[in-house]
Amino acid sequence: MVGLPTGSPPISSEVFTVTTLELTDVTKVYDDAQGRETAVESVDLTVKDGEFVVFVGPSGCGKSTTLRMLAGLETVTDGTIEIGDREVQHLAPSERSVAMVFQSYALYTKMTARENMAYGLKHSTGLTKKERSEQVEEIAELLDIVELLDDVPNEMSGGQKQRVALGRAIVRDPDVFLLDEPLSNLDAKLRSRMRTELQRLQTELGVTTVYVTHDQTEAMTMADRIAIMNDGALQQIDAPEVAYDHPVNEFVATFLGSPAMNTVETEVERVGDAYRFRRGEAVLATVPAERLDLPTTDPVTLGLRPEDLRLGSSRGAPTFTATVTVAEYQGNDNFIHLSAADQALTARVPPETYPEPGETVDVSIAPRDIYLFDAETGRSLKTRGLTSRSTPERRLSASE
Repeated sequence: MVGLPTGSPPISSEVFTVTTLELTDVTKVYDDAQGRETAVESVDLTVKDGEFVVFVGPSGCGKSTTLRMLAGLETVTDGTIEIGDREVQHLAPSERSVAMVFQSYALYTKMTARENMAYGLKHSTGLTKKERSEQVEEIAELLDIVELLDDVPNEMSGGQKQRVALGRAIVRDPDVFLLDEPLSNLDAKLRSRMRTELQRLQTELGVTTVYVTHDQTEAMTMADRIAIMNDGALQQIDAPEVAYDHPVNEFVATFLGSPAMNTVETEVERVGDAYRFRRGEAVLATVPAERLDLPTTDPVTLGLRPEDLRLGSSRGAPTFTATVTVAEYQGNDNFIHLSAADQALTARVPPETYPEPGETVDVSIAPRDIYLFDAETGRSLKTRGLTSRSTPERRLSASE
């Protein structure tokens, strides 16, 4: 896939049957001598025709288990999975018309690339040997791996192995692609290139795709929609920019973003026509009352994205004092670690801003960029630029 041939014709989306994938109340429970554990709980999700959906979340959140249930590698405890107009949760993997690409490539070590790619065709279709060979060579040309067809895996680099694994999946003409962290074994430069090529390929093929990763950069850059999971539950399914700017809860807000969102437990006070969010003697933020409808003045969690913090004053925002603890040069920007009101904060600032450790600086944030969360439930009370009564239509939380 890396180095798709220059000038090669676009891949026709007519090669694939465009299919909708639907999960309804899908649950997976493990029940053994060690006890009963719910790995995935009541997931409802529709992946539209030709859509690229990425599952993301911390280790153990249930994303890979969900993918394995889609593939038929794990049984479904409860709920239904539909591919097109068929329920498939009771079918064997070979009967589901899905193709899966694994993190470990899973190539047969004694087979050539050609044999690896043709293996599934040999055992699941009625194609002749010549027809299988022609189909393999066509896909190999699209992926720029023709020269690898007679090589065995131990003669290939990691990127070449992954292209062969992708070719093996594509050549089967599946209704749904399932990809389980397929780029995690590659170095950073090759992983970035492969992300771009994989997006291009999926767009040109138009095949419904579910991709699992722990890497939020992959999720944010590749997905039409991201599905964020935690503790087996689907937290939010949305376009990446919607989930980032309008998270449904504190978990989603702090999971997305690098560096992670700063969160601070604050006291709330109403002063005139504004709410103030105070920690100790420091007022960290204010929001005009007309833009916020807090039911009480109980403590709330204040969310501050590092890129929204300004070193210096900001129009319409209060300023608080912080001490620089560490300044990290990043090239395009700097990460400035601060201490304010006995709270550690991180600011992401332009490269020309580089204060010295121990220096005292003024910090501010515009009211529109403030996030607020219920201190007990973590539910969002305010997201970027919105009042608590305004919610994007695309927001979804399985926990609400």
